[in-house]
Amino acid sequence: MRVGAGGVPVVENLIGGRWSRPAVETLPVYQPATAEVIEEVPLSGRDEVDAAVGAATAAYPGWAASSLADRVGLMFGYRDLLDRHAEELAALVTRHHGKTLDEARGEVRRGIEVVEFACGAPTHLQGRTLRQATSGVDQDLYRFPVGVVAGISPFNFPVMIPLWMFPLALVAGNTFVLKPSERTPLGAARLAELSLEAGFPPGVLNVVHGARSTAEALISHPGVRAVSFVGSEAAARHVYEVAAAGHKRAQALGGAKNHMVVMDDADLDRAVPAVLSSAFGNAGERCLAGSVAVAVGAVASDLLEQLEKGAHNLLVGPGDQPGVDMGPLVRAEHRDWVVSCIERGVAEGADLVVDGRPYAERQGFFLGPTVLDGVSPDMAVAREEIFGPVLCVSRVSDIDEAIDLVNAGRLGNMAVVFTSCGGTARAFRERAEVGMVGVNVGVAQPFAFYPFSGWKGSFFGDLHVQGSDGIDFYTRKKMVVSKW
Repeated sequence: MRVGAGGVPVVENLIGGRWSRPAVETLPVYQPATAEVIEEVPLSGRDEVDAAVGAATAAYPGWAASSLADRVGLMFGYRDLLDRHAEELAALVTRHHGKTLDEARGEVRRGIEVVEFACGAPTHLQGRTLRQATSGVDQDLYRFPVGVVAGISPFNFPVMIPLWMFPLALVAGNTFVLKPSERTPLGAARLAELSLEAGFPPGVLNVVHGARSTAEALISHPGVRAVSFVGSEAAARHVYEVAAAGHKRAQALGGAKNHMVVMDDADLDRAVPAVLSSAFGNAGERCLAGSVAVAVGAVASDLLEQLEKGAHNLLVGPGDQPGVDMGPLVRAEHRDWVVSCIERGVAEGADLVVDGRPYAERQGFFLGPTVLDGVSPDMAVAREEIFGPVLCVSRVSDIDEAIDLVNAGRLGNMAVVFTSCGGTARAFRERAEVGMVGVNVGVAQPFAFYPFSGWKGSFFGDLHVQGSDGIDFYTRKKMVVSKW
């Protein structure tokens, strides 16, 4: 066991197929439900990044030249390992992130779906051929890998989001350097261990741990040809700008402020549980969390009454305990930030219908479900991403005003509408300026074979993660024009 100065294990980097602990400063990794330090994570520097990129560069020619059948065979084996270790991975997610076991199981399953999509590479990586494009001339399109790809994943989905990235990149013939969040690094480390067990060659997948400076070194490294990133809006914009300046491809997923429009003809028995699950699932720490409920017309009073009752009935506690609906937040400082957002909303004039702040007195990083009513578009809580269990309620008169409210924001990740009217649903689908639209669902998350397609400040780049966009991002197209 690798033990640090504090007597707890230290997470190691994986570089060129070997695990190593760099002689650098470390940060604690917490169990959010107890505030206990369970591991330490190294803050790797430029030397470690250079070594990881160097290992990926050295492995690239052989891996890119390997047969697609061999790469797909390894990916099938990896998928089977993930399936066999799914419960272990879910427990690991709960242990160092805090979400409930059911939520963690869902995260792992969503990640495995991307691996299953990657196993279809013989179809996804096919090119196109046009015989006799002109007299005696044939044209062929081939896909080639990009090279060394860097992936930087956030804290809130420590297994799923790395699996959004490297399986598609690897099966396309690229090599990969992953920098997971320093807050939740254990999921990525275990995924890498399983990749070695599956038989992926040394250097094909590398993991280097660290914080912002590590990410900066990786993004700007001349040996990296493409960058996949998920984080806040400001960070995504920065990653995209740095990558573009270095002539690299980039897909940078940013923040969100997602609206859930509840029409006066909605079935509240279906809508209210969906809104509560969207707002408070994963303790609100997800980019598809519904953070603003928009009550249209006469539905407002009934909706608020049921939301208040439902929020009060949610059981808050350690994510590994049966019956718990919502676990803790990831860190004390993040919980304190969310508390400050609640207090700012009240100071701006919002009505505090459900107050989750008393939960902050518990051991661990807890905060209860919070509902703010009377939230107007000019309030900070209506505009800024809070990334916590805070549901804002706004009131409008009709669907046009609701759509205007959705479109006024600078972010455009997701918006959903609850209605019994097909015309309303269609108008919302056509006019809402977001990349993912839901109709009578609380979370409009596409499956692995479709892109995760945020708009506006929620995404920087041209090609999204997952689906055919992911295939296009991790490959370069080469045209061959032949005349014999």
